[in-house]
Amino acid sequence: MTRIEGKTAADIAGSVRLLVDTGSLHAGDGLPPVRELAKSLGVNRNTVVAAYRQLALAGVAITNRGAGTSIAPAPRFVEEGFAPDTVLRDVSHGNPDRDLLPDPTTVQLPPSPPVLYGESTIDPGLGEWATSQFAADQPREFRLTVTSGAVDAIEKLLSQALSHGDAVALEDPCFLTSINAVRRAGYRPVPVPVDDEGMTADGLRSALEAGARAVVCTPRAHNPTGLSLTPSRAAELQDALANHPHVLVIEDDHFSLLSQARYHSIISRSHQRWALVRSVSKFLGPDLRVAVVASDPGTAERFATQISGGTTWVSHLLQRTVHALLTDRTTQDRIHAAALHYHRQNTQFVELLQDRGITATSGDGVNIWVDTGSDAHAVAGQLMRHGWIARTGDSFALGTESGAERIRLTVHELDTDAAETLADALAKATAAARTTGAGL
Repeated sequence: MTRIEGKTAADIAGSVRLLVDTGSLHAGDGLPPVRELAKSLGVNRNTVVAAYRQLALAGVAITNRGAGTSIAPAPRFVEEGFAPDTVLRDVSHGNPDRDLLPDPTTVQLPPSPPVLYGESTIDPGLGEWATSQFAADQPREFRLTVTSGAVDAIEKLLSQALSHGDAVALEDPCFLTSINAVRRAGYRPVPVPVDDEGMTADGLRSALEAGARAVVCTPRAHNPTGLSLTPSRAAELQDALANHPHVLVIEDDHFSLLSQARYHSIISRSHQRWALVRSVSKFLGPDLRVAVVASDPGTAERFATQISGGTTWVSHLLQRTVHALLTDRTTQDRIHAAALHYHRQNTQFVELLQDRGITATSGDGVNIWVDTGSDAHAVAGQLMRHGWIARTGDSFALGTESGAERIRLTVHELDTDAAETLADALAKATAAARTTGAGL
């Protein structure tokens, strides 16, 4: 065993990190048992326990009950977007339809003086529009913040409320970017199962009992399943949160203006720490890096320190562009048409699959969630033979079997012939995967 040195917990942890950085320790290598290392270093056992705890919180090591502590593997982050370097037809990407997004250069921006350091971080026009939108859905006192997209908002909201190693309740299956944001920051994701009505109340109660200090929930167009919260489920989740008023609840309403479902909140009137995030990525385009956030005044005050008028505010030029688009009649008509298009395309493809004996849900959003009835990787492999790339459900799972037999498809850009071809290919792929599995 490579020699670990140190007399304090910080020194021991630093020694291990140096050994990892220099290549002397690798992922999977076991660290000495606590008692053994304490004896060799001449320190108290609790000092080594504290060092190993520091390493675990930093993501350098993992401790498994009964199996000791070992060096953690490098984190694996699966990203949304198009598959790189492929000639296959990509239905895994999760993007909005490029042809349905407005051209931001077509709107005329009103004259405005240059914005200088220390001025308001919110463009007045966008602020007024967003305030009216939020007030219709959240009848309580709130303050507004503008961020560089929903992910930026969620990362900043969590960082002003949590410390490294804190637990965050996430839907399972979960949006890839939310999983990555939590893991990159060193928080501990706690899975909450999702059923046909959304995040389950029992699952949320379990996560809160396990110490979750924040909850991230998608109230509608859940990615990957497309499900939206029902009124009864939202009420059940409010009840589950009733005894935890200071847990930060973040609602990521990413599909807001495109959604076919009504917004139902898990945030009760008495809840103390909350935020509702709405980005423009799905209907104005991912490149317009703008999200508006309504939150309780205390959260907003802490939030604002991370978006100061001196360094990290969102460009007012971008904000004015977003406001001009959102108040432009042509763009409003385009957003309405896009909402109908996604719903129609997804519904029709689900019907194609049902005709072939395959169960799938579209609900809301830009994706289809397909139950293959067998190993999703086997189905995806078969689909590749037919010229298609799909996203397997385990990408969205939080250490459970929630996506083992599922694949996610983005089909809204397919014409009738291509949709029929994909449905036929999926039927053949699922049949082949089931036959292969039965023969094992």
